[in-house]
Amino acid sequence: MHTKWIDDLLAVAETKNFSRAADQRCITQSALSRRIRSLEEWVGVELVDRSTYPVQLTRAGRTFCEQGKEALALFMELRSDLRRGDRMPGRSLQVVAGHTLAMTFVPKWLVNHRQQQPALNARVLSANVHDAVIALAEGHCDLMLGYSHPQAPIFLDPDKFVGLRLGHDALVPICSPDRSGQPLHALPGSAEAPLPYLAYTATSLLGRVTDLILRNAATPAALERCHEADMAMHLAKMVHGGYGVAWLPESAVADELANGTLVRAGDQRWSTELEIHAFRRIGNSNPALLELWRSLELPHS
Repeated sequence: MHTKWIDDLLAVAETKNFSRAADQRCITQSALSRRIRSLEEWVGVELVDRSTYPVQLTRAGRTFCEQGKEALALFMELRSDLRRGDRMPGRSLQVVAGHTLAMTFVPKWLVNHRQQQPALNARVLSANVHDAVIALAEGHCDLMLGYSHPQAPIFLDPDKFVGLRLGHDALVPICSPDRSGQPLHALPGSAEAPLPYLAYTATSLLGRVTDLILRNAATPAALERCHEADMAMHLAKMVHGGYGVAWLPESAVADELANGTLVRAGDQRWSTELEIHAFRRIGNSNPALLELWRSLELPHS
């Protein structure tokens, strides 16, 4: 039995709706349904009455929620006590960041804050946005950093999490230059000669933002999807090899754009701004996190 299944059931009990509960738990509705079924199989009785609308818990489900919630709280407190012994020494943070941000934004950001908090230590792990959200929701980190976009935001329950905007980046189309320094694969391409498109996988936030750019483009782009990956840094390597055009965070290729080894494949109409956000769980009492968060809330931050 996984402890996250208890949180799944608690979300269903609170929202009385599988779809809203799935959004709250940052998973698909089908995944939530499977996990509730798995919990019911483990317990041995039905916990949710699926014949009612809105969804109601069975008598056994209500009993399980009441006692399971208390047991889960004790278990999580024990886990927190044990993890404190496994933290970095001194005042430390556990940080999960998107793959690109972990390579570009986070190092400079942490160096800056260590000037203000010299004793601040950090353990940084990289993950895609879905896994990063899950890590925060399940208490595996103190702080989560990720990209966000007004039309593809990161949804977190405002009663449980709080967020701050830290900065911005841009998602821009990038390709290798030809011998004259011009884009080797210039947008929008043509039906007769579609551009080789290095795309993100369907679950990637940057992929969703790229799709928004392409859907909103005044002129349709002629693209032929020839490669997929969930990491911008991987796509950047493919772009370096001249394999096609990819939409990359500008910060990830700033040096290459400056020295001309990579170029923009289109003008500003093919780009969009990204926001960089930090999120923490309300109630996390880690002193290092609280001190850092207070500094982030200051106007000059």
